[in-house]
Amino acid sequence: MPDATQLAARLFGAGDVRVQEEERPRPGDGEVLVEVTSVGLCGSDLHWFAEGAIGDATLAQPLVLGHEMAGVIRSGPAEGTRVAIDPAVPCGVCEECLRGDVNLCPRVVFAGHGRTDGGLRQFMAWPGNRLHPLPDSLSDDEGALLEPLGVALHALDLGHLRVASTVAVVGCGPIGLFLVQLARLAGATRVLAADPLPHRLEAAVKFGAEPVAAEAAAVADVAFEVGGNDAAVDAAMRLAKPGARVILVGIPDGDRTSFSASLARRKGLSLVMSRRMGEVYPRAIALATSGRLDLPSLVSAVFPLRDAAQAVDTAVARAGLKVIIHPQDAAKH
Repeated sequence: MPDATQLAARLFGAGDVRVQEEERPRPGDGEVLVEVTSVGLCGSDLHWFAEGAIGDATLAQPLVLGHEMAGVIRSGPAEGTRVAIDPAVPCGVCEECLRGDVNLCPRVVFAGHGRTDGGLRQFMAWPGNRLHPLPDSLSDDEGALLEPLGVALHALDLGHLRVASTVAVVGCGPIGLFLVQLARLAGATRVLAADPLPHRLEAAVKFGAEPVAAEAAAVADVAFEVGGNDAAVDAAMRLAKPGARVILVGIPDGDRTSFSASLARRKGLSLVMSRRMGEVYPRAIALATSGRLDLPSLVSAVFPLRDAAQAVDTAVARAGLKVIIHPQDAAKH
């Protein structure tokens, strides 16, 4: 394959992922060339794959998915630096950005969303100020996991968690499992976990959670819904005490969420919607290097880029936890 080209996995429609040879991107103003080394598949990627859409955003053109990314800078003065790649590029000048809510920027550019290609390719051009150097102690896969860790950190912030609280986490995929770990670090004395998949519930228990039935009594001061479906929302509300906060983190199919209004109203619940993350990468890196969080055990399968369709199928089956793709492994096939 000539130096000016690369392999990329591009989504052409619902269920239609094709790995093809494309021109290698050229960095523009403020951008650098990044060799992509590790990409995690997220639930939102699976929405794009299964529906050709996510929420109210629909596939406008063939799209390279992937926003949980790590790589190596291959141009400019920082060439050779291993980095975690922040997928969000906020405008920096709108009201939301100026008050610090960059995750709410209405003009944000986001990798693997809309018309902006993501990380399931061998190289990408990305703004240098959205790249975070990785310590040598963190692997490339751990660098990719910093994005879902950041989402969990942002959700935890929205929970206003107090020391000695009881926390419920409904939905124990990678973000839910990070929330279990973070809640313990933040001083929760009890962390309850609910998930219909036994292997995910077992992982939550390994991280210090207590398994709980979705219909259990209301005991949680803060409940995090990370399942992305009405059943998970209902369970989070049932587990929440009167006056509790319920943080909705999951993204539902079909852009609709329904719940019992009487349950939420009679308990006086505060419902908070969690949108991606703010500027939390430095905190995520500090936590990952502290040794107080377990990132590696969340990786359950690794695929080369040429097997991107198989990787997506594996993630859709939810037989494991986090599916990772190594774009540079394509050269070995």
